[in-house]
Amino acid sequence: MVNQIKKTVRLNGHTTSLALEKEFWEELNIIANDQSLSLNKLIEKIDTIERKGSLASSIRVHILNTLKARN
Repeated sequence: MVNQIKKTVRLNGHTTSLALEKEFWEELNIIANDQSLSLNKLIEKIDTIERKGSLASSIRVHILNTLKARN
């Protein structure tokens, strides 16, 4: 069983709970720092611009695409 970490984030004035694996949280923080964004702002950007399914899945896809673009 994969352990997920739940965090509360604020999106457009509303709080929501988001569960991701530790490795995804770590990479998401790196991406946010690289873009000079807070973690909340990056998640809000993904939610607003890129979201096509669940927020967690959209975040994972964003991370994957960001890593692929680095190589």
